[in-house]
Amino acid sequence: MKISPVNGSLYTFKSSENNNQNPISQKGEKALLVKGTFIAGLGLGARLLFELMDDGFVVDTLEKKAQKINNKTNSNLSPAKKVVSGLGIWAGLIMMFIGGFAMLYTLFNAPKIQYNSKINTFTKSKDMDVYIKGNEAEREILTQMNNKAKTANKEEKAKLKEQYVQMQMAKNRVPDFVKV
Repeated sequence: MKISPVNGSLYTFKSSENNNQNPISQKGEKALLVKGTFIAGLGLGARLLFELMDDGFVVDTLEKKAQKINNKTNSNLSPAKKVVSGLGIWAGLIMMFIGGFAMLYTLFNAPKIQYNSKINTFTKSKDMDVYIKGNEAEREILTQMNNKAKTANKEEKAKLKEQYVQMQMAKNRVPDFVKV
């Protein structure tokens, strides 16, 4: 069963009968690395801004810019609304600085992200291939044991039960990077 997306969405829903395809892709790995790098850049940008604010120079500059923008755009507001608007503009300028720094940090690390995504994709796809092949082999063995159990006598069923317990103890482990 396949449900087609509406209006060209990126997502499709498929039945879970055929899970023999490796879900690891290089685009997905790049997205994870870009997200992590951008978040690290946000942290670095906030820390840099905090270090610059110790001198008081940046605070004065941001305050003057916020006042200038506030006076230019909100000249007909009441004083209370003007203060709230000024605080919003000041917070926006801070976020713009931190976000800009995070974007620069991410762009600076783009070659590293490209390289690491290829390595991560290769290693994770190999681990996932082993997991998928192990599941296929386990499914085949259990199917054969089930077919044998249908026509087995008491002694053979005891032996099959023992083998089944051994199969459950040696169950295929999910790779570490997969969240269950």
